[in-house]
Amino acid sequence: MKIPEILKKRAAELEEFYSVHYEALAPLAAKCFLNTMETTVRQLEDGSYFVITGDIPAMWLRDSAAQVRPYVKYAREDEKLQEILEGIIAKQAELVCIDPYANAFNERANGAGHKDDTVLNDYVWERKYEVDSLCAPLYLGYLYWKTTGIDRIFTKGYYDMIEVIADTFATEQDHGKSDYFFRRRDTIEMDTLSNDGRGSAVKVTGMTWSGFRPSDDSCKFGYLIPSNMMAVKAMEYAEEICREYYKEEALAARCRTLSEAIREGIEKYGVVNHPEYGKIYAYETDGFGNHNLMDDANSPSLLAMPYLGYCGREDELYRNTRRFILSADNPYYYEGTVARGVGSPHTYKGYVWHIGIVMQALTSGSRKEILECLDMLAETHAGTGYMHESFDASEPEKYTRPWFAWANTLFAELLDQLTEDNFWEPVRE
Repeated sequence: MKIPEILKKRAAELEEFYSVHYEALAPLAAKCFLNTMETTVRQLEDGSYFVITGDIPAMWLRDSAAQVRPYVKYAREDEKLQEILEGIIAKQAELVCIDPYANAFNERANGAGHKDDTVLNDYVWERKYEVDSLCAPLYLGYLYWKTTGIDRIFTKGYYDMIEVIADTFATEQDHGKSDYFFRRRDTIEMDTLSNDGRGSAVKVTGMTWSGFRPSDDSCKFGYLIPSNMMAVKAMEYAEEICREYYKEEALAARCRTLSEAIREGIEKYGVVNHPEYGKIYAYETDGFGNHNLMDDANSPSLLAMPYLGYCGREDELYRNTRRFILSADNPYYYEGTVARGVGSPHTYKGYVWHIGIVMQALTSGSRKEILECLDMLAETHAGTGYMHESFDASEPEKYTRPWFAWANTLFAELLDQLTEDNFWEPVRE
């Protein structure tokens, strides 16, 4: 894969910048910035583009959008980069229309991947329904349009994708009427859905149901609040695209109605009055009054709310929720001798995620906190020069997934952003 010249130039600039401002991070800057483009993007025989997540040869809708997001800001000046990103956006639209309930796809209809008890398709690697999988292509397309001014991505295929997503979100507002089911045999509880593959019961709330979290673990309660927050914004983006480009008022109005209903559901059913932190967002709820108070390092997360555009970082509910997330009261917040941060039930107890530390920095308004996060990132890559999925907070040489492109490019996005925020004035001692 030929790397667009503008990305190679920016990678060299990042390495040079951090050799002055934070020397320990300089060797990581260029490597992590280019990791997705160098190792996971490929052009297929038909000319389309496909993005694997790293050590798994499948394209996750969520991961692929996140992996290339840091490159969008440079696309206006480079036609090769435009070709690649527009190819990825088109591929995502194609895949969503193949099966909106799938989270990961094969590069062709080769039947690779999991053989679960669900509706199978040879294009599908895994069919775990995750709301954020449908949000991610809308986030990426909207960001590309707004950043570059290029609207040729809005093809009939992209329009069809918006219709499919709106239909799916509307269907899953009343999951009892949905045909979706998922069962995985002879596995751990978090890898399948309860209730004969339907998931635990939920009340109709206006929110849209999700079978699985962005970690690919099953939801305890079917309304996953961070993913619904992402759906609010995704439907807002879709509304604007339909109204401004396609001139389709009916579909724009549907998207607006969905966005408003989901937001109302979040605020009515997803907020809990915590005795120590005040009003905070729950991670999951069923609408019957049951709540799961936690956060997971995978994004979308509650920690990522400002990054996802749902609210500002000074929002009172967010600030309360953030204090809870970054405390021992969050069952997946871990502190070790080297690092502290958010982990996940998807990985070992005591293992912190690099994505979680990066997201903490990306959503922080405190220079001191951001520097503390950078220090932890510099000290926990175990000499590899790359981010990992998770690591032991006291022994970072113990880690999971040595090749996880999403973690690398999210880290690079943080480094890139900090060069533009006057963050390093005065130069760090």
